[in-house]
Amino acid sequence: MPVEDWKWDQTLYAGSAAHYPIGRMPYPPSLAGAIRDAVGLDGRGRLLDVGCGPGSLTLLLAPLFETVVGVDADRDMLAEAARRAGQHGVANVHWRQMRAEELPDGLGTFRVATFAQSFHWMDRPVVARRVRTMLEPGGAWVHVGATTHQGVPGEDELPHPRPPWDRIDGLVAEYLGPARRAGQGLLPTGLPDGEEQVMRQAGYTLSARADVGGGEVVDRGVDEIVAAVFSLSGSAPHLFADRLAAFEADLRRLLGQTCDGGRFSERRREMEIVVWRP
Repeated sequence: MPVEDWKWDQTLYAGSAAHYPIGRMPYPPSLAGAIRDAVGLDGRGRLLDVGCGPGSLTLLLAPLFETVVGVDADRDMLAEAARRAGQHGVANVHWRQMRAEELPDGLGTFRVATFAQSFHWMDRPVVARRVRTMLEPGGAWVHVGATTHQGVPGEDELPHPRPPWDRIDGLVAEYLGPARRAGQGLLPTGLPDGEEQVMRQAGYTLSARADVGGGEVVDRGVDEIVAAVFSLSGSAPHLFADRLAAFEADLRRLLGQTCDGGRFSERRREMEIVVWRP
């Protein structure tokens, strides 16, 4: 099935919400600083975080704005985001369950719209055009390119072994088949690319690009790696159906055989921010 034939459905991340904050490495504070500097933020204005998931980026950026709206299609992700906002005392964020393709839906205009690990799941030309109408004069679209469920592969010595990601991927394939699963469909050729062309065709101009972080060594436990696996669309809990318990048992057995006293180490991957302006 080509990427163009894949269709989004509401089961894409079914069962993943509670695993996401545990299994995904948090965005570093330096990311907020890089976005602030690249866009020229001064604490004013509104932020729209599209495909916000459990609020990982939303809550990090909330102090940089007067008000924030986090939008996501997954009800459980938004419930997790609201829980975390309460836990961290963040009171200037409002959550809306909706698909990005339904924007603007009366949400008004924004100084910044952010997309982090989300735009590839959307009808990108449609969303790019609709969000463009929601940006106030001088506003910006910020894309955060990041991989937070696993670190950089390598052979350099770390305090603990790296998680055996190749073997984890092999175990997932044993249960779910060789083609990548995504909701009720398959993505055998992976996610779409060509974002720059999409943005230019929608009337945006590239304003800034910057790399952030990367290289820091992170200590991770077995539970965190299990949660990382279940946080992925291609191994979301619902995909295993009645074999979920068996898969988790096999996964924990594999991790127990390869960890060091229950611990792993990884190096954070570098992140990229790309700023587009209408």
